[in-house]
Amino acid sequence: MGSRSLRIVLPDDESVSQELAHCLPDGFLPRRCYNKALRMAELSHFRKDGSVRMVDVSAKRATARRARAGGFVKLSAEVLRRLPDNPKGNPLEIARVAGIAAAKQTSALIPLCHPLPLTHVDVQVRVTPEGVAIESSVATQAVTGVEMEALTAVSVAALTIYDMLKAVDKSITITDICLLEKRGGKSGVYLRPASLSAREPAAKRRPPAKP
Repeated sequence: MGSRSLRIVLPDDESVSQELAHCLPDGFLPRRCYNKALRMAELSHFRKDGSVRMVDVSAKRATARRARAGGFVKLSAEVLRRLPDNPKGNPLEIARVAGIAAAKQTSALIPLCHPLPLTHVDVQVRVTPEGVAIESSVATQAVTGVEMEALTAVSVAALTIYDMLKAVDKSITITDICLLEKRGGKSGVYLRPASLSAREPAAKRRPPAKP
């Protein structure tokens, strides 16, 4: 009688898989657990067991990196009309400065971000009939990218606009915060597809920056 191989296919149902897991030899995982481990391995901030880590970038080479992000603050017609008369000062200019300052503090706000020597930060705001469009651009010469810095700049600029105008209208809505463009690093260039862009950026649509 020839030898036969035994093939065991575990069910996808998580509760059943957990019940069977204790019966398996070391090194065997239920299919669902194995797939979860693979997904964790694809996320650089997670170890295979699901615990978090700060990625070690010591061996990476510093290169030029840039990122742009956008966002929008929805304002009522009444709030837009009263923008120039804010007793606290110019809300849009204060928001720009707040966004620039926030980009430089990203690693203090986002736990696993690396501190980066930023070489440029800019935040632009533009009034539209529906509110204020915000766009940030950030650059560095470093071993990791500045996407989070660009997104942080937009987020804090938007929050500052809310803070400056909340006395007039507390229903102000912050929306559409997203990465518009990213350059440099192993993953190369990312340009947000036009089909995903719900609104025109603060600086209006323009050709992508040269690498």
